[in-house]
Amino acid sequence: MKIIILAVAEQELAEAILYYNSECPGLGYELALETKESLVRINSFPDAWPPFSRTTRRCLVNRFPYGILYRKNEDEIIVYGIMHLKRNPENWSKRLKEYLSERKD
Repeated sequence: MKIIILAVAEQELAEAILYYNSECPGLGYELALETKESLVRINSFPDAWPPFSRTTRRCLVNRFPYGILYRKNEDEIIVYGIMHLKRNPENWSKRLKEYLSERKD
């Protein structure tokens, strides 16, 4: 199945990697690896994680306080966010609504 990662999600991950590398060299690389492994698991078992909303699920990244918000369609998985778990959950919902409204236009 094809995985599409929205640019905003890629930016979040890039910022997190930079932050962790500034705290401890190499730690950002470990975050990147754990995130990649989570994406592989999502691709293999997209229904394995609990629903976050009516149409999305959230997979937690091992060893780091991050979650991957995604939606499975017939032939693709769309990643809406890779967010720190302490962020306001409304950020996830707002992003999802914005993306869906853009697709309708």
